[in-house]
Amino acid sequence: MSDAYLARLGITTRPAPTLEALRALHRAHVERIPYDNLSIMLGRPDPADVDACVERAGGGGRLGYCFQHNTALEALLVDLGYRVSRRHGHVWTRPEQRLDAALNHLVLVVSGLPDEDNPGGHWWVDAGLGDGFAEPLPLVRGEHHLDGFRYTIGAGYGAQAAGRPTGPAAWTFDHDPSGAFTGVVVTERPSDPAAVAAAHQRLSAGPDSPFLTKLVVQRRDGGATLTLRGCLLTEQTATGRVETELTSYDEWRDALVGRLLLPVGAHEDLTGLWDRTRASHAAWTAAGRP
Repeated sequence: MSDAYLARLGITTRPAPTLEALRALHRAHVERIPYDNLSIMLGRPDPADVDACVERAGGGGRLGYCFQHNTALEALLVDLGYRVSRRHGHVWTRPEQRLDAALNHLVLVVSGLPDEDNPGGHWWVDAGLGDGFAEPLPLVRGEHHLDGFRYTIGAGYGAQAAGRPTGPAAWTFDHDPSGAFTGVVVTERPSDPAAVAAAHQRLSAGPDSPFLTKLVVQRRDGGATLTLRGCLLTEQTATGRVETELTSYDEWRDALVGRLLLPVGAHEDLTGLWDRTRASHAAWTAAGRP
């Protein structure tokens, strides 16, 4: 299945586990396989176990959101010979969410690939942040610039020394100011498959899950991020944003398939979701778009 997964990324030969190849794999994944919560919004969330995720990645299906993207990517990288470890991630937007200990993101670290700017050789690999970084970030404190966006890695709460074979135990992340979320707190709380399965159940089917409120589909497109949130299509670059309101079902579906590259079956009826999306958008607009 790794060969099929690589083919979907546009990679025709099995790469050696080098830093150059890791960068190419990461960028290809976030450009060609969109982040989405469509199956969740349709009430039929896809599983997050490794076999199911790798099968969808290699088979051309919808992969899903963070747990599913990074579970598939972890399996691919391990199969290619990379040294990969996991961390517990908590993505936050409002300040009061920052110290929440709930697992809502799976973080991956690839180790053993030092270069001049990252002599420790530990890299944050993440295909599940939606509008996150297009290539791995070096796990080095400070600002990192990529495609004109600014990302900042800071010290973690109670972080251990970074000299460990698998890299730092914890760190904080501040997203570019244009991003869809504010930051991530990374720790060594449980992030094993059982912890991910429990968190996936809560986030894909729980009554209070934010993933059940609005359709979100995102992918990178070169130096830009494309986002469909509800019925607003946004193209964000380092220099500005272009937002387009989609006002018809055909226009919206064409954007999902044509711009976001989201796999949608030819006979998959999304009209009910479109009606809900337009009603929610109308209510949001009437309230002044808070």
